Amino acid sequence: MSETTPVKEGAAVTQATLVKKAAPKSDYKPADVSPQRRVQRTFAVRLWSIRHSRLLEWFYSRFADVFLLLHPLWKGIGYGRVEAPVKFVEKRVKGFMFDCRMCGQCILSSTGMSCPMNCPKQLRNGPCGGVRANGNCEVEPDMPCVWVKAWEGSRNMKHGDNILTVQKPVDQSLRETSAWLRVTAQAAAARETAQKAQNTGASA
Repeated sequence: MSETTPVKEGAAVTQATLVKKAAPKSDYKPADVSPQRRVQRTFAVRLWSIRHSRLLEWFYSRFADVFLLLHPLWKGIGYGRVEAPVKFVEKRVKGFMFDCRMCGQCILSSTGMSCPMNCPKQLRNGPCGGVRANGNCEVEPDMPCVWVKAWEGSRNMKHGDNILTVQKPVDQSLRETSAWLRVTAQAAAARETAQKAQNTGASA
């Protein structure tokens, strides 16, 4: 006759809890591996960023304008040469503010300042069907669903409806690259194309 462990009525036992209990005990604790890393850390700064998404949207817009003004400098030095120092700063700033994963394709301005790469399933176009009643993740019960928070943050933003834009799949070749520089180079190229078209139209 097998012995069964009684379960208290109303107690929710998750898969993550069972896996954690079954894991062999040791002094070693992974520093940057899910789910242990996210269970141990707090989300205070990340949630602050979401609550203040309107302010960060305004700041990022001005920051992007400054970076675009510096395009001649980046181009003169060489984007490849400034990649390392800019990426160093970007990784630490965005890592602290948003728990950034440096996917190289930042869409924070479209997701209420909630990074979708924090989703264990890395969903880029909305939540899965397993969001808990309290708004937390089905995979990591202690973590607020990044897409629930993304919607909350987007409602505070001037261009919050950008959250409805369908995002492309992540290009893994851009991981650990600077999104700041990539966006700046693309904006500069678009501006130069528009100026050429305007000059051609004026001379015609």
